[in-house]
Amino acid sequence: MKFRRFPLLAAVTAALLAACAPLPPRTALTVSRVASPNFDERRPNLVVIHHTSNDNLEKSLNTLTTPARKVSAHYLIARDGEIVQLVEENARAWHAGKSWWGGNTDVNSASLGIELDNNGREPFAEAQIEALLALLADIKQRYAIPAANFVGHADVAPGRKSDPSALFPWNRLADKGFGLWCEEPLTPAPDGFDLALALAAIGYDPAKPEAALQAFRLHFEHDNPAPTDADEKALAYCLLQKKSAAKQ
Repeated sequence: MKFRRFPLLAAVTAALLAACAPLPPRTALTVSRVASPNFDERRPNLVVIHHTSNDNLEKSLNTLTTPARKVSAHYLIARDGEIVQLVEENARAWHAGKSWWGGNTDVNSASLGIELDNNGREPFAEAQIEALLALLADIKQRYAIPAANFVGHADVAPGRKSDPSALFPWNRLADKGFGLWCEEPLTPAPDGFDLALALAAIGYDPAKPEAALQAFRLHFEHDNPAPTDADEKALAYCLLQKKSAAKQ
């Protein structure tokens, strides 16, 4: 797949983001400084997928590059499959906001953010999903990100965000190793299986059990409008097994 670039757009975007970026943290104490060569750049271990809620690429770019909005992402993918890089991967983009995943309360510092140009009410374009799959394959190959760590904004900010929408094809991503997915028939969960604890083990915020459950349903059960408690426990049990197997 050919990835086109926008040199002028990249330069303008970098200037805008630099203008609103905070200064690097430094202690105010009097200290001696001796530079060590033993360090490397930020290495993301999580990918968070969003939809922009906009109707076209121009509006999405405006949102993601306007200093006053204070929101950005590493990549934006247009409906026609065009990929625009907005922030370098070793930099911290402002896409997740107040969030939690697997005990991490600063998701922005640990993740790459990918925005899909989509208003949240429309199916995701095939060219857009194909481009996303190519980008995710490239990212996973370079950073060895675990399958369980490809998630949505709603997963890391339950109750506050709902993107990407229920129209997003999580099963297609999981088929390629980007995320978890379970198909029926499912093995029933063992007796005493605790759904809330299972959701926390998957990665959801245990401090928001109801919001976490709704985000879980949006991601994994949008085709089942009335899941039973047994259905959800069986699904969570399957996902935990998939997550465990992926680590081996």
